[in-house]
Amino acid sequence: MAFLTPSAVSFVLFALIPTVGVLVLSTFSWNLLGAGRFLGIENFIRLLEDGRLWGVYRSTAFMAGAVLVINLLLGLLLAVLLESRMPRWLRGMFRLSFLFPFVVSSSAVALIWRFLLNKDLGLVNYWLGQLFDIERINWLGSSGWAPIAVVIVSSWKTLGFTILVYVAGLQAIPREYREAAIVDGAGAWARFRHVTLPLMSPTILFLVVINTISAFQLFAEPRVLTQGGPGDSSRTVVQFIYDTAFQGFEMGYASAIAVTLMVLLVVLTGIQFLIARRWTHYA
Repeated sequence: MAFLTPSAVSFVLFALIPTVGVLVLSTFSWNLLGAGRFLGIENFIRLLEDGRLWGVYRSTAFMAGAVLVINLLLGLLLAVLLESRMPRWLRGMFRLSFLFPFVVSSSAVALIWRFLLNKDLGLVNYWLGQLFDIERINWLGSSGWAPIAVVIVSSWKTLGFTILVYVAGLQAIPREYREAAIVDGAGAWARFRHVTLPLMSPTILFLVVINTISAFQLFAEPRVLTQGGPGDSSRTVVQFIYDTAFQGFEMGYASAIAVTLMVLLVVLTGIQFLIARRWTHYA
């Protein structure tokens, strides 16, 4: 019991109490200064009628889905390549290069990419023009390109963690399974499809859940890159909550939006675990 005490205290202080506080605050109208006024469910009725909020949810879902797909597919490909035969020093260098963006501050990463994606002076447009003769793209000022820019930066930032988890999953697969497949005459693709992927399914499930939660909580990247614009094309729900709370001083309404995001993530996680029963295999 004593060993559980630090974790239990941390959970109560930093998870349970703030969650209860948000639930309570979502039933009030409070501007941070005066006394709060009890509203009941009025904040939730208001958010159901808030067309802007649902537009922000759509843009968030697009960016979160794109980041999730890129991380899962590209991360698996790069992890498999990293586990292929190559000198140990080269493998270590690649692992470090992929993991480095993950440990750097999100704001710092977004600030660097803001310069790289600059329409007139950015290196991205320069090299696209040099290599492919593409006209300069307004990455941060176009409603069509701004969400894509956020996806690129967020994927680049978080891909290293996905690769690291994939590599750990690949190394945990017993070598005997692959050797048995080779003896049976299975080629590289057959071994990957019928041996590696099934045994990697628990790792994939973990990454699906973690990346989904992380992607729906995007904040620093769109905040620094585009400030959520143009319009709300790259604004995320977390950024909308922040703007509502600390720029509009509507703490109660912002808390109600936060409750909807929490419920959405709980439901998505539950659905993912239910579906995973059909394709997750444990050795």
